[in-house]
Amino acid sequence: MKTFLTLLGREVKSYFYSPIAYVVMFYFLLVAGFNFYIGVEFLNRGPTEITVVEMAFNTVPFWWAYVLIFPLITMRTYAEEYRMGTFETLTTAPVEDWMVVLGKFSGAFIFYCILWAPTFLHFAIFQLITGQLAANASGAYWGSYLLLGLMGMFFTAIGCLASAMTRDQINAAVISFSFITIWFFFGLMPDIWNITDPDKREFFTYLAALQHMADFSRGLIDSRRIVWYVSMTGLVLFATLQVFQYRKWKA
Repeated sequence: MKTFLTLLGREVKSYFYSPIAYVVMFYFLLVAGFNFYIGVEFLNRGPTEITVVEMAFNTVPFWWAYVLIFPLITMRTYAEEYRMGTFETLTTAPVEDWMVVLGKFSGAFIFYCILWAPTFLHFAIFQLITGQLAANASGAYWGSYLLLGLMGMFFTAIGCLASAMTRDQINAAVISFSFITIWFFFGLMPDIWNITDPDKREFFTYLAALQHMADFSRGLIDSRRIVWYVSMTGLVLFATLQVFQYRKWKA
């Protein structure tokens, strides 16, 4: 356990030793703040059943900012080791392979959580100034951030896998961005392809991140989604471990 915590500390610190972390934090907080502002401005136009929480997590600026942060966070995880020539040192260190994979994933996910932490203030400030709640029930708050955590685990794992597959950070970013974007907007495919079959549309809806966010931001927490994201995260991390071990023995 001590070895894993040492690896985890190394990964988390590596983010703050690089200027990319501060660029990502600035960009993300700027877009998140702007997104919250335009959401409140939209709701001020007239009576609506949409809550501030729903508006904050279901707009186009939110979607694109959310999709873009994962390639930026994860593209360095393994590709940087290859580029710097430290991969061989990492693989010959007296640590288990799964610790390396889990440590890099956990480091990226912790940084992802740090990005989201300040957004709690948006709703607190809104309530302080207006005297009104940003959601109809507390479940909407917890549901939204729970899903952000679940989706964050899955997409972070995808980014780590993409980084493990290539030696170039840009290639890793492009691979992870392409896959995550397709997956995130998967629920729009029935409308794009004009699919009318109810069973097929239900299949796309079940996997659609947009639909999941719409439900969770209303406080509709579905345990099936939790199982889905946790199991898929585990599957992708297992694939990352296989790629890591393949590169280890190939080196």
